[in-house]
Amino acid sequence: MKTLWLGAAAAAALLAALPATAQPAAPSATAVGGAGDLSKAPRMGTWGFDLSGRDPSVVPGQDFFQYANGGFMKSLDIPADRTRYGAFDKLNELSQNRMRAVVDKAAADKAAAGERAQVGALYRSFMDEAKVQALGAKPMGPELAAIKAAKTRADIARLMGRTQHAFGGSFFSTMISEDAKDPEHYAVYVGQAGLGLPDRDYYLEAGFAPQKAKYEQYVAKMLTLAGWPNPQANAKAIVALETEIAQASWTRAERRDDDKMYNAYATAKVAELAPGFDWAAFMAGAGLTKVDHVVVQENTAFPKIAAIYAKTPIDTLKAWEAFTLVDQAAPYLSKAFDEAHWDFRNKTLSGQQAQQPRWKRGVVLVDGQVGEALGKLYVDAYFPPESKAKMLSLVGDIRTAMQARIQKLEWMSPATKAKAQEKLAAFRVKIGYPDKWRDYSGLSLKDGDLYGNVERAVAFDWNFRVGRLGGPVDKGEWGMTPPTINAYYNPTGNEIVFPAAILQPPFFDPDGDAAINYGGIGGVIGHEMTHGFDDQGRRYDGAGKLTDWWTPQDAARFQAEAVKLGKEYSAFEVLPGAKINGDLTMGENIADLGGLLLALDAYHTSLHGQPAPVIDGLTGDQRVFLGWAQVWRAKTRDDRLRQQLVSDPHSPERARVDVPMRNIDAFYEAFGVKPGDAMYVAPADRVRIW
Repeated sequence: MKTLWLGAAAAAALLAALPATAQPAAPSATAVGGAGDLSKAPRMGTWGFDLSGRDPSVVPGQDFFQYANGGFMKSLDIPADRTRYGAFDKLNELSQNRMRAVVDKAAADKAAAGERAQVGALYRSFMDEAKVQALGAKPMGPELAAIKAAKTRADIARLMGRTQHAFGGSFFSTMISEDAKDPEHYAVYVGQAGLGLPDRDYYLEAGFAPQKAKYEQYVAKMLTLAGWPNPQANAKAIVALETEIAQASWTRAERRDDDKMYNAYATAKVAELAPGFDWAAFMAGAGLTKVDHVVVQENTAFPKIAAIYAKTPIDTLKAWEAFTLVDQAAPYLSKAFDEAHWDFRNKTLSGQQAQQPRWKRGVVLVDGQVGEALGKLYVDAYFPPESKAKMLSLVGDIRTAMQARIQKLEWMSPATKAKAQEKLAAFRVKIGYPDKWRDYSGLSLKDGDLYGNVERAVAFDWNFRVGRLGGPVDKGEWGMTPPTINAYYNPTGNEIVFPAAILQPPFFDPDGDAAINYGGIGGVIGHEMTHGFDDQGRRYDGAGKLTDWWTPQDAARFQAEAVKLGKEYSAFEVLPGAKINGDLTMGENIADLGGLLLALDAYHTSLHGQPAPVIDGLTGDQRVFLGWAQVWRAKTRDDRLRQQLVSDPHSPERARVDVPMRNIDAFYEAFGVKPGDAMYVAPADRVRIW
């Protein structure tokens, strides 16, 4: 799934998923379960844009992000318990406080039934710190004993398979999702895994050497807390092992190629591709013994990783499995485990200065494990029906703009245009919440058993997905929960999805200026719609099938423009010596450019030939660009930025504002940008894709 920030083909989202480190600060104590009025988001200024957030001393053509957001940025401090903060995060605070109000109410009612009972039980178990502290490391006892009892590599491979539905790790990941070559059915995908740091670059690049050294210390500490023998020596061996895996692994940019990531194999043949790893034992541990074929993703890495597995001493493999178990379970164990996990994962790697209050982490857990149970309660309380109707109308406007833009493309042939229009017409639109809610009635959640609750929730979800193999794809399923401030495009479903919580300022203000709304939520809709036609989304047809529907000439023209765009981003320096990876971020960058273009087109159409009003001296087009820029007002800690540059397909906020605008003719006209200005690009050199 791809996200706005943010499987068979991973969906494309507006933002990367917000980690627990980025959740909002504690609410005011003056309101029950939250801060003040939770019924609606606060407005941005008087007509949808916060004028006080600008820096009018900056010329727009020199640095538009600073012009639009400089005043806001100057007064913005990142709270100690976060790694980034801005307009997006402020809206996330509202969603967080609303979820807290819902879970507090559910947790207080021990006689509740249905989804309210499950939400309440999981949250109560997380908030019962005394019980968690008293248990210490005991909840992991059976799993640690099973690892110690392993005698052979086949035993360990079986344990690795089991971790698909439990705590722990594996050298190979497993996922069940729509089959990219047969999107009406599910397939089992197997991919490279085995790394405990955010990306292979952390092991291989000199710039991340300090983090790698602290990682070895962290591994030793977690093994010590778990009572595992020889923690220092095992930590050194584990980091050396993972470094070998990193060297064998594909880069994130390489993994963006959906064609290369689809390699179908008969299950029995995977052992021939990657001998040295007991695939039969692994599949048995995962509960996949009846699966006759799988999709291997990073196929050339598989034999290398399997060979590493085959030569690694069994005691090191067991220590690695023990560490991954403790590392994953730590947030649900006593304070010593939880604090050690936070100190490395959040403070060392991302620069977070203080841990989030426990209630916030509890809300994140509930949303992650029984998200549609919580989502149903959230929607009942906070999502008015008229919001869905407004969103459908906006999506219709952007779809019409996309139809017209495709038809006018000079570089695309009539044959490919016809296929593109077919795909656009087939887009499925999901808004707010699922038509049918997920049934969690088979999931047992108990007071006083946090570790067990999380493990049972993970197993419940895995078994649910395994049980659908062989059956038709559920087209009504969602990849995000309703309280999520995000949106995504799913290529195998050919669908754009907008959770309930996003239809609020700074994205949309029902009482605000239309131009700001088109620049905000219109740009988001256009972003997700463009994902269907970005460098990877374009490889899927209207039925969601991974297939080549382009003429070779059109594909070559598209690629030439994409390369130009990639070079612009790759030249963008985020921190001294640290630049964006234009290949890794290509899909999101194309979507940002397309989204903003579509927002402008749709706004112009909405005027029905009438001149745009001028508000506070700002023209309609100027306000569309300001609406987009306002969404990305944020600051990010340096450590988090460095992590983002190597592990996230989304460019940092400043680039998401300035780079697309450099390639839009209307931007030059709106703000009088001229040769010599820092943002000026000659017309012949501007990127023309969608």
